[in-house]
Amino acid sequence: MNPPRPRPKLDAFNTPFWTGGAEGKLNIVHCADCGQYTHPPLPLCRHCQSENVAPEAVAGTGAIDTYTINHQAWVPGLEVPYVIARVRLDGVPGVYLTTNIVGSPIEDVAFDDPVRVVFEEQSGIFYPLFEKVA
Repeated sequence: MNPPRPRPKLDAFNTPFWTGGAEGKLNIVHCADCGQYTHPPLPLCRHCQSENVAPEAVAGTGAIDTYTINHQAWVPGLEVPYVIARVRLDGVPGVYLTTNIVGSPIEDVAFDDPVRVVFEEQSGIFYPLFEKVA
């Protein structure tokens, strides 16, 4: 079993993001008025200020924009070293997720590597992590 991750405080706006993994969905807030995406989830569009926003499942693929290798054991039980990355999502301009890259040796991770979302469930929260695509 993986060590517990910090639990987000759920609210009406972010719950679809944190629970969408139960259905294999990466939900990002989308504006029906201007067509842009907003993350972290907000009750209005960060581009046009419209309240006509709702979570939308996106492809869940992307590329590593930047990353670092963490060697500090910040969380008890979390094995170090591990990769903390910023992932640029495909088809979701301007949205980046800070996450972990899993399933690969750390020395195999590189900038612009293609990745896809995988979810790690802990107590009803589905943490979006990413793995390299072969």
